[in-house]
Parts: sequence; C-alpha cells; structure tokens
Amino acid sequence: MENSHPVQGGHKTILFADNIPSVLYDVSAFLVKGGYHVLSARTGEDAIRQMNDYKEEIHLLLAAFDMPEMNGLGLAAQVSLKWPDVKVLLMCEFNGGTLILNEGWHFLPNPFVESQLSALILTLITPANAIPRYKEAIANSVAAVA
Repeated sequence: MENSHPVQGGHKTILFADNIPSVLYDVSAFLVKGGYHVLSARTGEDAIRQMNDYKEEIHLLLAAFDMPEMNGLGLAAQVSLKWPDVKVLLMCEFNGGTLILNEGWHFLPNPFVESQLSALILTLITPANAIPRYKEAIANSVAAVA
C-alpha cells in the first residue's frame, strides 16, 4: 500500500512500514496531517521497492520491529545502505530486557500516544541548531518579563 503525498515546501520524507493495516493507515494519516511526506508499505520488501523508486531524500525510516519476513532491523539495514544518514525509529511491544540498536537508530515501545511519536520524530529529523535550547528560551522569557 503506497500512501504517497506531494512534497510541499521542504517537508521531510518518512518511509513507514507496518504489516498491520489499521496501524499503517492511522499512523500514516497522522504523519501526513503533521506535514510529512509519507511513503507507506505493508512489508519490508515493499518499503525497499519504494525506497529504490523514490528520487528524493528519505529523512526517517519508521518501521514495526517485528514484521514477518523482513523485520524492522533488516529493513533498517537495507535503507541505511542507500541513505547512511537516515534516522531509524523502530516500534513494537517491548516488555523489558535490553535492546541495543545501531547509532542513529531509536526505539519507541508500544503503546504510545501521538504526542510521543510526534516529539520523537521532530527531535530526530530537525537539525540540532534549529531546536531552541531550553536555557536560552528561559533566559529570553525572563528578560521579556523584566
């Protein structure tokens, strides 16, 4: 299933793969509403095909950790070969233990709320110098009040 929408004015592209149709639809709709260009796929193989067909940069891979056949880790490895700087966010139900991921790869345990997903994506794909520092924001607020 491809849910591709035209890129508007520099919006970031997210390649999203999940084998559960309702999750794929709901999260894709949420991301599009948030202004992201979304390539969505039900399988890792479909995500690889879309990645190879896509001519622009992919900024983030968002994938289910435990998809059948090619799981999220395998997909992340394949995408990282083409886009070495791509950020990776894997999600699944995780009940503890240790999860070690490659540098630049992140994990979001299910269940999560949309605001958690949104904040994490924003943190991952926004350049560090574009996010205001907490201390600077407080200093500016204090100066404005004084």
